[in-house]
Amino acid sequence: MKTRYSWSILLVLAMAAGLSGCSVNPVTGKNELSFMSQQQEIALGSKNYSPSRQSQGGDYYLDPKLQSYVAGVGKKLAAVSDQPNLPYEFVVLNNSVPNAWALPGGKIAINRGLLSYLDDESQLAAVLAHEIVHAAARHGASQMSRGTLANIGMAAVAIGTQGRDGGQLYGLASQMGTAAWMAKYGRDDELESDFYGMNYMALAGYEPQGAVELQRTFVKLSEGRQTDFLSGLFASHPPSEKRVEANIAKAKQLPKGQRYRQRYQAAIAQLRKDESAYKAEKAAIEALNKEQPAAAIDQLDRAIAVQPGEAAFWELRGHAWNLMDKTDNAEKAYSTAIRKNPKYFGPHLARGVLRYNQGEKARGLEDIQRSYKILPTAKASYYLGESAVQAKQYQAAMGYFKQASQAGGEIGKQSTQQLTALQLELQPQSFIGGSAGINSRGFVQVSLSNRSPVPMTQVQVRVDRMASAYQIQSSQTLLIPQTIAAGTSLQLELGSAAEDTQQSPRFRVVVLSAKAIK
Repeated sequence: MKTRYSWSILLVLAMAAGLSGCSVNPVTGKNELSFMSQQQEIALGSKNYSPSRQSQGGDYYLDPKLQSYVAGVGKKLAAVSDQPNLPYEFVVLNNSVPNAWALPGGKIAINRGLLSYLDDESQLAAVLAHEIVHAAARHGASQMSRGTLANIGMAAVAIGTQGRDGGQLYGLASQMGTAAWMAKYGRDDELESDFYGMNYMALAGYEPQGAVELQRTFVKLSEGRQTDFLSGLFASHPPSEKRVEANIAKAKQLPKGQRYRQRYQAAIAQLRKDESAYKAEKAAIEALNKEQPAAAIDQLDRAIAVQPGEAAFWELRGHAWNLMDKTDNAEKAYSTAIRKNPKYFGPHLARGVLRYNQGEKARGLEDIQRSYKILPTAKASYYLGESAVQAKQYQAAMGYFKQASQAGGEIGKQSTQQLTALQLELQPQSFIGGSAGINSRGFVQVSLSNRSPVPMTQVQVRVDRMASAYQIQSSQTLLIPQTIAAGTSLQLELGSAAEDTQQSPRFRVVVLSAKAIK
C-alpha cells in the first residue's frame, strides 16, 4: 500500500516528464525554476486540501455564516488578483492557534484563533490577500523545486489524537499548531506576498493601512514570545521590522480604502462569545497532558456550559474519562462528539480504539475505518494492520504498518516492529544476508549479516554445496540460536573441508526464517 497523499511522488513524476525548467511567475513576471505545471499544482492542492484541514482541527462548523463571510472576502480579493481563474477556496479551521496558510492552486485556510486577533475586515483582507499571492505567485511550487516543502501526506500519517497508550499530546490545537508540513517561506516570498497582497487590497477597496497594523501587531507579539503565534503563524510567516517598513512605504503609494470594522465584529460575534469556552479547553488540554483528568473534566464542564455544540470539548471529555478508566463514560462522550461533528476524524478514531481494546473489535474497526477514510493517521493504520494480520491478509497488513511506521513515537516504533516481523516471516532473505566459503583454516565458514533495524535470533538457514551453478550436491539445515545485533554480522565454522580446498567448492546460503527481538 502506498502513502495516499504525497508531494514527492508528484514531484518525481513531473521531473520524469521533463517539465523542469524556467516558468514565468504570473505575479512578478520573473523567470523562475519550476518542476511542476500549473495543472499539477492545482491537482496537488485539491488532493491535499481536505487532509490538511482535518489534520488541523477540521472546519469550524458552529457558525456557517462566518464561513460564508470569510469566503466572500477571499473571493472578492481573488477576483482582482493576477490569477483570478484559479479554483480558490477559503475556509475557517476549528483551531485556536493563530495561523493561515495556502496550498498550491488557491486552497486557503485561516484558523479561528487568528480571527480573534484581528480588528476589522481590512486586516482580514491583508491576511487573505497575502495567502492569495502565495498561491498566485506559485510560491509552493518554488518551494518544492528547491526541496523545502515537506510532504503533507507524511505529516497526516503521523497525526492522531493519542490516548493513554500513545503517550502523546491531547488536542490538535496543542500538537498541530506548527503546521510543520507547510512551506516555511523565505524572506523574499514574504515581502513579495505583502507587496502584491496590498495591491489586491487596494483594488478590492480595502484600507492598505490594515496590512501595516497587522505586521506591527505580529512584530510586537513575536518580541513578547507569544507562544501561540510562535507555534503557528510565525513558524511559516516570520514577521520582521523590515516587513513593517516595506508595508508602510507601500501603503503611501495606494489609495485609501474601507475598514469595515462593524461588519467584521458582527461576523466574529460567536467567536467572541465563545472565547471563555476555548480558554477552558486550553486549560483542559494542559491538564490532560499532565495526566490530571479530574481537573480536565472540571475545565470541560465550564467550556460545555458556554458552548455545548463544540464536538472537540466532548472528545476531550472522552479522553479524560478514559484516563480515569471510566470507559462507558468515555464511549458516551466520543459518541456525543461524533453526533455533533460527524465529519471530523478524531472522535471516530478515539471511539474505535476504545471499542477495539475493550474486546468489541468489529464495532471498533468500523469506527477506525471511518476515521481512516477521513484522514489516514498512523494510529488508524496500526490497528487496521493488526486486523489484517488476524485475517491473514499479510500484504495489506504490511501496507498499513509501512504507512504507520513513518510516524514517530510509540505507534511508529510498534508499527516498524510489526512490519519487520511480517517481512521476516514472508521475506526473511530481505533482512538476513548469507554467504559461505572455505576459510584459511580449511573449514566451511558461514557469514550472516543482519540488515534490519532490530536484533535477530533463531535464524534458520540452509547451506547448499553446489555441484554446479544450478545443481545442489548436498545440503545442511542450521538453526543458529545466537542473537545478531542490528547492522552486525556473525561468522560460524561448520566443520573441516580440507579435502575440498583444491577443488574450490561453491556454496549457497538460503535464509529460511528468523525472529525479531522486540
